[in-house]
Amino acid sequence: MELRALRYFIAVAEELHFGRAAERLNIAQPAVSQQVARLERELGVRLLDRSPRTVRLTDAGRRVLDAAQDVLKAADRVRVVAHEVAAVVRIGTGPGLARRLERGIDALREYNSAFEVVLVDLPIESRLAAIRRGDLHIALARGIVTAPGLLVLPVWSEPLHVVVSARHPLADRDVVTVGDMADDVLRMPSRDNDAPLHDAITAALEPDKARLRFGRPTGTVQDTVIEVGSNPRSWALFPAEQIAATGATRVRSIPLDPPLTIGGSVILPTDVTPYCAEAIANAFRDTPTTLNGHDPRAPRNGASRVPGSRSR
Repeated sequence: MELRALRYFIAVAEELHFGRAAERLNIAQPAVSQQVARLERELGVRLLDRSPRTVRLTDAGRRVLDAAQDVLKAADRVRVVAHEVAAVVRIGTGPGLARRLERGIDALREYNSAFEVVLVDLPIESRLAAIRRGDLHIALARGIVTAPGLLVLPVWSEPLHVVVSARHPLADRDVVTVGDMADDVLRMPSRDNDAPLHDAITAALEPDKARLRFGRPTGTVQDTVIEVGSNPRSWALFPAEQIAATGATRVRSIPLDPPLTIGGSVILPTDVTPYCAEAIANAFRDTPTTLNGHDPRAPRNGASRVPGSRSR
């Protein structure tokens, strides 16, 4: 009997709906149905009465639900002990996230100071694949809204800035509008480099897209910034921290008026315990919030004190 099957059954039993349970688990509904049916076969009892409109727990299902919840709590306690001995948290990252990582890791250490952090710099698709394989515990990314088989938690928003050459006529402006840039060529990295970032910036520009002049696609963010720095009649649009991370000295980063923003997310495996997911997301927010009525850095009784703990 797998803990995964118990977890899926618990979700269905609490939601009394396979579709909502699948959405909560962030997986496809057939996978939930298959695991619950498999659990019923292994136990030799029917746990749920199903009809086209309703799902109800049987008497056996109610008893198994209580036992299944106890089993998962016990498994969590085992993981807590194991992780407290020697915890390694592997975090997938990308360009321009250094300051957020520093703040987030400091916040995570207030849950448990003993764990070791390993940062892994990967392209976004590789970050997602590594989370799915279990090679990473946490990933940070901009522009990700959903990712099949993963838990995506939007936790921050950051401003997009216009990037221009230091020789651009508007380089000394305190702010610019998108309309101010309409006569110049907009340079954007190819979608192959970072599809979520590309799509998020494109979506932010959608109201003004018809009047903008697009140049040929560029390479990485750093390459784009360097190319813009060498051409005073071109421009780019990136998150402010990502521009600063390039270290380019021949460009200016100018805020927009009205501002445009892009969202950032923490990405986790779906089998992370709910409290751990909440704690990890909270660590990477700009302003930590209270977790279920508790201080965000105070572990609850029975909850994992180590980010990255899973309910597998």
